[in-house]
Amino acid sequence: MATRRPLVTVVVAMAVLAGLVLLVTQSGVLPGPDPAENTAHGSGEESPLPPATGEPDRLTVVDPSDVVDVAEETLSYDGVVSADVTYPSLPDAEPLTDFLARTLDADVAAFEAANPGAEDYTAEWGLTAANDDLVGVRMTSTETDSEGSRECHSTYWYEADTGLAHGSNELIAGQDELDQLNALVREQSPDAVDGPAVLPVAALYDSVGFNPDGDLVVEFDTGQIAPVGEGPVHVVVDRDEAEPLLSDLGVRARDAATVGVEDFSLSGPPEADKDGTTEERPGLFSPVDDAVDCSDPETRCVALTYDDGPGGRTPELLDALAEYDARATFFVTGVPVLEHPRTVRRAYAEGHEIANHTLSHPDLSAMGQGAARAELETVQAQVYRETGYTMDLMRPPYGATDDGVASVTEDMGLAQILWSVDTNDWKDRNASIVSGRALGGASDGAIILMHDIHGTTIDASHEIIRELDARGYTMVTVSQLLGTTTPGAAYHDGQPEEDAEDGSEGQETGGDEEEDGPAED
Repeated sequence: MATRRPLVTVVVAMAVLAGLVLLVTQSGVLPGPDPAENTAHGSGEESPLPPATGEPDRLTVVDPSDVVDVAEETLSYDGVVSADVTYPSLPDAEPLTDFLARTLDADVAAFEAANPGAEDYTAEWGLTAANDDLVGVRMTSTETDSEGSRECHSTYWYEADTGLAHGSNELIAGQDELDQLNALVREQSPDAVDGPAVLPVAALYDSVGFNPDGDLVVEFDTGQIAPVGEGPVHVVVDRDEAEPLLSDLGVRARDAATVGVEDFSLSGPPEADKDGTTEERPGLFSPVDDAVDCSDPETRCVALTYDDGPGGRTPELLDALAEYDARATFFVTGVPVLEHPRTVRRAYAEGHEIANHTLSHPDLSAMGQGAARAELETVQAQVYRETGYTMDLMRPPYGATDDGVASVTEDMGLAQILWSVDTNDWKDRNASIVSGRALGGASDGAIILMHDIHGTTIDASHEIIRELDARGYTMVTVSQLLGTTTPGAAYHDGQPEEDAEDGSEGQETGGDEEEDGPAED
């Protein structure tokens, strides 16, 4: 018996030890995994994330201190306006840093160009998401000009695995989905919002994100869709309503924005550095309808063009065009754009083409190239800021062009559009006369010149649109009519002017356009 006692003792000791270990583990004395540890930075551990932070009706907020080695860059802006702009720089995210630097520089330049009274531009950054190799950067800017200050927001989304930076409009699956979202935003907007001003264009949907519950939040700049005194406006769309409208990027952004962050870092640089956006960019419209082929002998196309606007009755003209599914091209001038920005956005959203007609309607051929360029740059910036669209057509006031104008427009990527039918509506304020000239000159490939700042022209347009439709014409944009155009080249009715010297043909054709500049609205 004596020889078996040590074995019994060992067995008993092991059983006691096992019981103690089980007891301690169940009582929580031994440390286990931290349930709050963030696994978003690729640690591979399966532990829960903390909740997202932020106000219930605003975009979520990520504390920069929870992002490993995030730094702050200051924009070096080479312009006249005073600019104080900062943006984030994350390790292994060089494409994002480059994108923000270029985009913010372009934003300041557009503000300066679009506002003759521009004084000061400041912007600071925040983070609204940092998870699953996706980062959301929200910029808050203050623009100050001679009219005062306005607060603006823009939010960008970066996919570290692809190196692609995206605008907020790309969170939406397509244009149909943006149209649906826009309808929901109109329905749920505060009372102060002008409902018709809410349009599905990229410039209005440039700051989109999510609140902590995953509801979609759309932010609008001061004065964009409501009186300036209301300040910036935001609208919240319920998560379930927004769900079917999101792109794959939108779903990924929502999932990243609705969890908290601790010690986030990217898993590494993208496999191949890229920059740009996806092919689907809701809110940006082509002036060309793929369903129309003006080169088809069975299709007779004519381009209605309107200069010097928008005017007070341009919305009525848009109604008439919509009734017949007709498209037109609007050569807009700077001051009217400032006075009627929502009309510009509406025309763009309804498929019409917006083109450049200078800031103050001068004879460009009588100016230096620097001054001519400034006249065009201002309107380029104005329309871009209102719509997100970069124009590629212009019309020289009075049809006055020469080699200098051709050089400037070529450098700016703008083709010169003249006309084949001049209604002289600025001179003869008679609707019957104007419609008679337009219809009398109408032919396949014609470009018809009118001005939407004159009430008699709006009256005449009702008859012109109705009769052209009855005659079997398809009313299209200039880009639809001409196809691909060459920057700097001049066009009258579908063919570039190959032999014009010093703008002689342009002057000859356009010499009757308003010689005293644009009329009052």
